[in-house]
Amino acid sequence: MSATPKDHAPPEFEIVSAWRVACDGGEGALGHPRVWLSVDRDEGYVECGYCDKLFVHESFAAEVLPKFGLEAP
Repeated sequence: MSATPKDHAPPEFEIVSAWRVACDGGEGALGHPRVWLSVDRDEGYVECGYCDKLFVHESFAAEVLPKFGLEAP
């Protein structure tokens, strides 16, 4: 599955309201193939295997973000 919070800080994160999200790297031609990810309903987050972007479900943001050393925008 995804890395544990203590392994590394993600390069970017997004707080989402859906349990299923898509990631394409966000860089147009420099991104990566679009992948669909399911946010873990127990952990509240999922990381993209290509770019390591962290997707955090809004209902877990207050709990998950501090584990990665992040603050909500």
